[in-house]
Amino acid sequence: MRLVLIRHGQTPSNVDHLLDTAEPGPDLTDLGRQQALALPATLRPVGIEAIYASTLVRTQQTADPLARALGLDVQVRRGLREITAGDLEMAGDEESVRTYLSIVLGWADGAPHARMPGTDEGAAAVLGRFDEVVGEVAGTGVEVAALFSHGAMIRAWAAARCHNVTVDFAAQNAVSNTGALVLSGRPGRWRAEHWQEQALGGAPLEDPATDGAAAEPLHH
Repeated sequence: MRLVLIRHGQTPSNVDHLLDTAEPGPDLTDLGRQQALALPATLRPVGIEAIYASTLVRTQQTADPLARALGLDVQVRRGLREITAGDLEMAGDEESVRTYLSIVLGWADGAPHARMPGTDEGAAAVLGRFDEVVGEVAGTGVEVAALFSHGAMIRAWAAARCHNVTVDFAAQNAVSNTGALVLSGRPGRWRAEHWQEQALGGAPLEDPATDGAAAEPLHH
């Protein structure tokens, strides 16, 4: 089967470069809504049979135009939500963002027990919830599914679960607003076929300077 992991459209917190991970989270900006509206034309040929989104408003708003165009429901799952920032919530300084990204990417790089400041969950709990959703999707028998999630979660999960995605690659290659990864395989054995860092709607819908903290490259 194939999974299309799509990051949500732009939000005000992305523009302000803040680690905004709490529920329900902010709405999309005007640009974010334009990014979402561009998805049906881009993704219609992919053959998507099911659409899932996280419990945060921004993923559901991003998924809605595609779901309407394909006549599908948006199935909401907590396991797809962004990785909680804990004590770093709403921080935007360089040190806080680096700490956040270092911990979540470190989960796939020999530090699965690391905890975000102010939280008690490590890789097993957070990535495991995403695994559960993927397992549920695979169990439905669909061949292609779109999962609308978040920048840090997509990068961390791909680094941990795709055999051809290294931690260094995930750290240095961000996923912009409505950027996407296309994976093929099955639970426990995934291969990244495509890592679309830029917005799926193309250059007119990109604003790299306001993609947000979770889209930043992390250089060791």
